[in-house]
Amino acid sequence: MNRIIKTGIIQQHNTADIADNHCRLAEKIRTLAAQGAELIVNQELHDSLYFCQTETVDGCDLAVSIESEATKMYSDLAKECGVVIVTSVFERRAPGLYHNTAVVYDKDGSEAGRYRKMHIPDDPAYYEKFYFTPGDLGFKPVETSLGRLGVLVCWDQWYPEAARLMALAGAELLIYPTAIGWESSDTEDEKARQREAWITVQRGHAIANGLPVIAVNRVGHESDPSGATNGIEFWGSSFVAGPQGEFIYRSPDDAEDTAIVDIDCGRSEQVRRWWPFLRDRRIDAYGDLTKRFID
Repeated sequence: MNRIIKTGIIQQHNTADIADNHCRLAEKIRTLAAQGAELIVNQELHDSLYFCQTETVDGCDLAVSIESEATKMYSDLAKECGVVIVTSVFERRAPGLYHNTAVVYDKDGSEAGRYRKMHIPDDPAYYEKFYFTPGDLGFKPVETSLGRLGVLVCWDQWYPEAARLMALAGAELLIYPTAIGWESSDTEDEKARQREAWITVQRGHAIANGLPVIAVNRVGHESDPSGATNGIEFWGSSFVAGPQGEFIYRSPDDAEDTAIVDIDCGRSEQVRRWWPFLRDRRIDAYGDLTKRFID
């Protein structure tokens, strides 16, 4: 049986002006809702610049409580527009304790659930371990009026274990708010390899789990405040893939983009009948997956 979810995606270039970022996002959410979107997915850390390019305690000033005016804006928009909204928050859980958290608001404005990013990178220009404590909520789908959303965040998208555990817990969609891009000194060939690897691994999650995947990335250049690098050119390229990894929609790599994509969640049932990967898993033989390395 077909079960279409009209899904809006927002690929945006951010500035240091948080109020302006909020204003532009709100306008796009309202526009997508007016055009029929039921679910709207934002990019990672969408309220501000990507502050993790440097390590500075002052960056922690950007963190907010989940119960704050910054998040209430999205709760109010969800209720006003009658849509489910996936947001991304620099969560201040306690003094000196922060998470990279996705919060989902249902159509009535209530919080449907949250997910704290589990895999935290620590690479040049992506110094997230300095800011974020690894998540402690596990890989549990968020129950919404539209179904079970398997919300993960950025670096999680490289890990098949995360996608699989969400699928095994009953997720009907895999959703990845993202902030990833190129360092300007990389060659054009290397840039192409990186982006294609990012796309390919997520299409693999769709195929292996028989689920649609939504990846929403930020776009545009953001300078490195320290001057140690040339900053990040976020590569956009947001996309939606179906349960066989097929592209349903692709955004440009160099421009803002909004779109409404029809995602047929009912199709997963048939795809899993054709390719019964979950049936044929050898769960009796996978114990070593809990080890760091097998010597």
